[in-house]
Amino acid sequence: MTPPPAAPHGDPAALRDGHGAPVPAVTELHASLSWQAIDFISDLHLCQALPRTFAAFEAYLQTTPADAVFILGDLFELWVGDDMAQQPFEAHCVKVLQAAHQRVSLAFMAGNRDFLVGPQLLAQAGLKGLQDPTLLQAFGQRVMLTHGDALCLDDQPYQAFRQEVRSAAWQQRFLAQPLSDRLHIAAQIRSASRERQRFDGSAFSDIDVPCALRWMEAARASVLVHGHTHRPGSNPLAAHAVRHVLTDWNLDVPSGERGRAEILRLSAQGFERLPWPDHRR
Repeated sequence: MTPPPAAPHGDPAALRDGHGAPVPAVTELHASLSWQAIDFISDLHLCQALPRTFAAFEAYLQTTPADAVFILGDLFELWVGDDMAQQPFEAHCVKVLQAAHQRVSLAFMAGNRDFLVGPQLLAQAGLKGLQDPTLLQAFGQRVMLTHGDALCLDDQPYQAFRQEVRSAAWQQRFLAQPLSDRLHIAAQIRSASRERQRFDGSAFSDIDVPCALRWMEAARASVLVHGHTHRPGSNPLAAHAVRHVLTDWNLDVPSGERGRAEILRLSAQGFERLPWPDHRR
């Protein structure tokens, strides 16, 4: 059930987008020939405060007919280091992922909330780590996968913050602190609206389409799949390029309101959006 090994694609030093930033090297991944369907989800923001959302995710993993599930970031509301797996709720999440790994292939790409997921959690939970971006070749299609936050170029404060916290030096300093201190820092960020916006990115920001097209052209991809923006939908980016934006999941809404949970599925028939719980067909 494990995907074949990935191969690097592209030269980041040789490719530049219109903003002067390097077009990232793209890791290439070939879907197993035995797979009949691949699911894509993102932005579940799992936490103890969202029990119905977590229950739906657990039920989905137990029942999806897909052969592989690709999680494109923000699986967790917050992840401040792999020792978080010792916490009761997060330990339960790991058990759910371990059980799902026995029946489907699971792949994970970091988001802005869980970019500190490391090799220890990936191995423990049975997740294949994905670089951002990754080019997936499946069912005759070349599909570029990304969380999406790196393409929100108009949100310059967030991009500066992202560059800072994705550096090895920052992460080494942060992870050297006790778990209790890291959780306290995270709680402070979440309680301060200005800091939280810098951490999450602006709610009004969307991806930079010219930059996305240059990424796709460099990888010879015709389809882009991403999350992050919480603006689900599908639309053409150019004559021969389309994007599918994944929805966030939130079923913990007041009575009478409609929650959100959706799966994007790729098969030999193409892409299909399946609202929860219609994923089983």
